[in-house]
Amino acid sequence: MTSSPPFTASAASSEPADLFVRNTVRWLERAVIGLNLCPFAKGVHVKGQIHYVVALTEDLTEVQALLRSELSALVATPAETRDTTLLILPHCLQDFLDFNDFLGDAEALLEAMELDGTLQIASFHPQFQFAGTDVDDVTNCTNRSPYPTLHLLREESIDRAVEVFPEAETIFERNIEVLQALGMQGWSALDVGPSAGTPSLPEANQDVR
Repeated sequence: MTSSPPFTASAASSEPADLFVRNTVRWLERAVIGLNLCPFAKGVHVKGQIHYVVALTEDLTEVQALLRSELSALVATPAETRDTTLLILPHCLQDFLDFNDFLGDAEALLEAMELDGTLQIASFHPQFQFAGTDVDDVTNCTNRSPYPTLHLLREESIDRAVEVFPEAETIFERNIEVLQALGMQGWSALDVGPSAGTPSLPEANQDVR
């Protein structure tokens, strides 16, 4: 674990934007890395190559503009410095269906910027729900985060990770098994939702806009 992540937060606010990053980092460390839901996450986390961006706005137009800016910035920054970006949206798209609708706009933006094939946009949400599952099905927690979050990834990094982990297609099945064994009570015990706590903060990149 490294020390505090640099971050960017959007919009002037008296809110402690770093708290949103702290809660996201706690989720990353306890759930994503702790349960090994993503075998590729630990490396970039320990190296401080994750860039955290907090959008304090409720305006989706501003979010889309920020997404455009962060996609451009990721492409322009060496992977050794910034391999991936987490765009955290604590004040908008709280409804999962609205969030899903916005993902279509995000993908359209990626194509309009001619970055499809270079970058990918993954997503996490506090209310994430797989089709055909109940809202309280613990398997939904594989994609649940403290806040609506867009994950900007480099295609090259994904390809390299798959080479190191050739059975990447088995990750999803394993994650389902891990969550089912953990159960909803075990997930709750991880305490990876929004909170007012102040967990230790690793070194990485943070922005507040």
